[in-house]
Amino acid sequence: MGVAAVRDLRSARPVASVEELERFETDVLAGFVLARAATGLADGTIRGDLSNLEQIRSWFGHPLWEMEPPDADVYFGQVLRGVPSGTRLARAAALSVYFEFLELRHKVELHAMTGRVVECPIDEMNRPRDRKDAKLRIPPHRDEVETLFAGWAQELATCRKFAPTARNYTASRLMAEIGLRINETRHLDLDDIRWELGYFGKLHVRIGKGSRGSGPRERMVPLLNGADRLLRWYIEDVWGQFDDDYTRPGAPLLPSERTATDGSRNRVGYNALRSGLAEATAAYLPQWVGRMSPHVLRHYCASQLYLNGVDLISIQEMYGHAWVATTMKYVHVHRTRIEEAWVAGQRRAAARLEGLM
Repeated sequence: MGVAAVRDLRSARPVASVEELERFETDVLAGFVLARAATGLADGTIRGDLSNLEQIRSWFGHPLWEMEPPDADVYFGQVLRGVPSGTRLARAAALSVYFEFLELRHKVELHAMTGRVVECPIDEMNRPRDRKDAKLRIPPHRDEVETLFAGWAQELATCRKFAPTARNYTASRLMAEIGLRINETRHLDLDDIRWELGYFGKLHVRIGKGSRGSGPRERMVPLLNGADRLLRWYIEDVWGQFDDDYTRPGAPLLPSERTATDGSRNRVGYNALRSGLAEATAAYLPQWVGRMSPHVLRHYCASQLYLNGVDLISIQEMYGHAWVATTMKYVHVHRTRIEEAWVAGQRRAAARLEGLM
């Protein structure tokens, strides 16, 4: 019995052309975006990943699946040697997630087209480490903040542009009194004020910061510390100087001086509120120039709430933090547990000495 020649039905696939690989790379990147969107990530987070991948791709000059550990060594060890650690970490995270996507979805297809086995070039030897020290934001004392806002309030009677100055004043007061972030503040609408809720009314914060890129997280914030009176004054005496249509859906609480195409006011910009606070600080609290910021006012609010007896869980809910440990970082500077324990120990020691004598 002779040996018969048998033809293998699995024909070998030729190596893909340059044009095919370019189209495939584009399709893979589009699939990566769609997969990330399916997880519920915010558009800004996805755009950030794409931007990081494009930066790496531009330097590498080839499809990223050809990148190997020596290439990653050069990129993160030489090209990004002097950049901030946050940039290095973001690039490494985006590259790792992209390769995880390639391995799960296209590993077999890439091997058939290129003969390469997909493997992430970032390993435990070259993975960027986070060496960034956490910045301790020590908020000003209550007297200092009151001095700042008292001088700012007096300026309203003589300033050249009353409406923009009063708007910036109101925004900073909201940050200091109820702990809003600057982006949350500028995205508020008139309809977000719910006077009928709670003892003082509440603000519906629609653009709250989400954790781990999960997108906006909504919450209700009570108008404590006189924030209700502040908003009533602002709406009655200031808002009408920007716009006269209180009933328009989506009317911003903090309008810009610029008008939209339909004649309504745009929303105030991020830099306008920061600049307003910086100018007021230079004028009325000069010792805090370069240190005062909207986020420092948020730390100040949390510290004052804690000093006035509000528990950490309530502050956590008010601030929209996912973890109470995050909230604790905002009030750490005002905790006196160590000093109180030391004083109690000294009293116990003194009591023992009195007994001996």
